[in-house]
Amino acid sequence: MQRSFCGPENFVLRITENRAGAKTNLGPSSSSWRQQPTCILTKTLVSVGSSACWERMKMASNLTEKLVFWFGWIALLQGCMVKSLPYDYSASIECLPEPLKPQYGGGILRNADFSDGLRDWSVFGYSSVAESVSATGNGFAVVVNRTRPYQSVSQKVYLQNDTHYTLSAWLQVSDGIADVRAVVKTVDDFVHVGGVVAKSGCWSMLKGGLTATSSGRAELYFESNATVDLWVDSVSLNPFSKDEWSAHRASSTSAARMKTVRLQATDSSGNALAGAAVSLDAVRGGGFPLGAAVSKYILTNTDYQAWFTSRFAVATFENEMKWYATEPSPGREDYSVADAMMAFAKSQGIAVRGHNVFWDQPSQQPAWVQSLPYPQLLAAASRRIRSVVSRYAGQVIGWDVVNENLHFNFYEGRFGWDASTAFYAAARLLDAGSALMFMNEYNTLEQPGDMAALPDRYLTRLREIVAAYPENGAGMAIGLEGHFTNPNIPYMRAALDTLSQAGIPVWLTEVDIAAGPAQAEHLEEVLREAYAHPAVQGIVLWSAWHPEGCYVMCLTDNNFKNLPQGDVVDRLIAEWRATPRGATTDEQGYFEAELPHGEYQVTVSHPALNTSVSRSVKVQLGADSEYFIDIRV
Repeated sequence: MQRSFCGPENFVLRITENRAGAKTNLGPSSSSWRQQPTCILTKTLVSVGSSACWERMKMASNLTEKLVFWFGWIALLQGCMVKSLPYDYSASIECLPEPLKPQYGGGILRNADFSDGLRDWSVFGYSSVAESVSATGNGFAVVVNRTRPYQSVSQKVYLQNDTHYTLSAWLQVSDGIADVRAVVKTVDDFVHVGGVVAKSGCWSMLKGGLTATSSGRAELYFESNATVDLWVDSVSLNPFSKDEWSAHRASSTSAARMKTVRLQATDSSGNALAGAAVSLDAVRGGGFPLGAAVSKYILTNTDYQAWFTSRFAVATFENEMKWYATEPSPGREDYSVADAMMAFAKSQGIAVRGHNVFWDQPSQQPAWVQSLPYPQLLAAASRRIRSVVSRYAGQVIGWDVVNENLHFNFYEGRFGWDASTAFYAAARLLDAGSALMFMNEYNTLEQPGDMAALPDRYLTRLREIVAAYPENGAGMAIGLEGHFTNPNIPYMRAALDTLSQAGIPVWLTEVDIAAGPAQAEHLEEVLREAYAHPAVQGIVLWSAWHPEGCYVMCLTDNNFKNLPQGDVVDRLIAEWRATPRGATTDEQGYFEAELPHGEYQVTVSHPALNTSVSRSVKVQLGADSEYFIDIRV
């Protein structure tokens, strides 16, 4: 396949992709391209013909024109040279004595590991930058005497329009701990691309990313409000075209969500049955958990019921289980609506998430709770958790025990720093079954500039809750709300990479997209990215229907006809639950298909035997790449 790019001064790059090793032909001379032994996609050949573009370059009459030409051309070449790289899902949440090597060899950054001192790096913000070397001989940059947040080391790059960039860096500070964010300065904006809580004495990994919305010069640097010295090493900024990004996502989806099933049909004597008819029917709730929020209107609106139950296997009650809904005045509990919604969900085989036990935002407390003195508040909170968790214990698949305790601290401010720890311990004692205990938070995926909700800070809070009471570790889960405006897809993937290192279930719990002309397109991007990531074990959309409209995002109109967002959901459901139709066994009696994980009713019949056999089969993630079934008809 060939694609042509016309660089500065109409210079043409002809790119040919093939599956063999490749060489790079730069104008009149050739040199071998460094092979990437781990590449799983196509290799890339870049050739520059002796065209009018080349002649134009040779005839360029002034230095500025030549510099502009080479700057743009080198950027194009850098983008081409990495097209064969697979995405690196690795991340580190440990603070290490020495940083790891830069991912992708640094990508488009030069001297990414500072092995050649400060070459190719610049001083940013009138700071002072020095080279330092560790006891083991590792070189890195040190920004000293900082008095401004933006004083840093930086490197200038050239970004390509409509291209995803994944960023990683290792950071340390001279004293204590400090929030450090990575920023890309473009011609007209400062783009936050990730952050980390850096520490003294060891190196922390920052992982993030951005999507370039235009081509042009840019500068990568780091900033921190703390006036400590900032140490920087092993920095990488690597581009991926959107086609490459989608290819990585498809590969991950296949590995994380699919499995090859091989079935053999035989007769009672063990002889292979060729031409046997095979049908597979997915059992409701047996596959990837996809759900949505519901409102109380589902109890009385049959159109709402039909629309919801034909699509979703999980429900979250939007408001009806919250404290202000179940105890609007002191001691007067009313669970009638929540009970009816639970009964409806059970009747339809729909799993329910318990949302929520406590909400740390002051404005979301019942009105009568906000001004309670300590003894009365303690008694009210104890009554609340015993009441709601005991009532629905064994009936929910998970609890949002404390909502948004990174951004808010209503209970910590009154009960002490370990209030959340106590709530999780009590919830597990009251519901000792298999329900997951979520810490539910916003902006951990959505906003790389929100330092309160960084993946690193989320995991730190999670560790605190478990460390203070180790029994809390059983059944803990990561809840990421996912209220997006303009999704930063590379950052979303990077954040999931980091959070996945905790080794516990990750759910997107309240996904919606702000209104706008690209709402449906952005929704599809977010859902595909979440579904493809191996750490994600469930997705819930925040799209509960009300006659007056939805919170942010509706999937249907008031007649339950799909809006574009609803069409996206239906299309993905069909894709993620697709099973072969009209299948038959081959000459050896075998049938083979790649199926989404889930539970299936497999029926095999053969006209010669005038009978059929059905079996329930679970297709799930495991070490084996195939799942073999032997059915005797």
